[in-house]
Amino acid sequence: MQTLFVYNWKVREEWYKWCETLSEEELLRPRTGGVGGILKTLFHIADVEWSWIMAMQGKPDFEEDFAEYSTLDKVKELDARFRPEVEAFVLGWHEGLERNIFVDKRYEGEKAIDAWGEIMRHIIAHEIHHIGQLSVWARELGHKPVSANLIGRGLRETLQGKE
Repeated sequence: MQTLFVYNWKVREEWYKWCETLSEEELLRPRTGGVGGILKTLFHIADVEWSWIMAMQGKPDFEEDFAEYSTLDKVKELDARFRPEVEAFVLGWHEGLERNIFVDKRYEGEKAIDAWGEIMRHIIAHEIHHIGQLSVWARELGHKPVSANLIGRGLRETLQGKE
């Protein structure tokens, strides 16, 4: 599980770097699918990851307004602010957390979700899904997208350095 989170973080950082080649207008341009555009999608990925991790821990969550983060630097700063707490939770993950039951109180009434492991896998799949959308938009712009290849990214070494 940790390997896929580290993979997602590395790929996200590469997308941030890739975005530096585009104009602010291009980053904000509404697009078909996803949450509406390149920068808004990157914002959404970081916000959703952080929100779920906070919710599982019973910590307060607040919904960030994209209008306050509508530049690449601001999205990167938000992600950097969220990352330490997210990373600590992810790197502290162990099998004993897999079946913890989560009760989502953000909705009217209470909606039980099967288990924390399911939520963690949702967070991983959510980002991979949106990164696929970024890849399509990159090709529509005539640019090569960030590689989605998991192999060759030094993930094992990265995880060993974090233990």
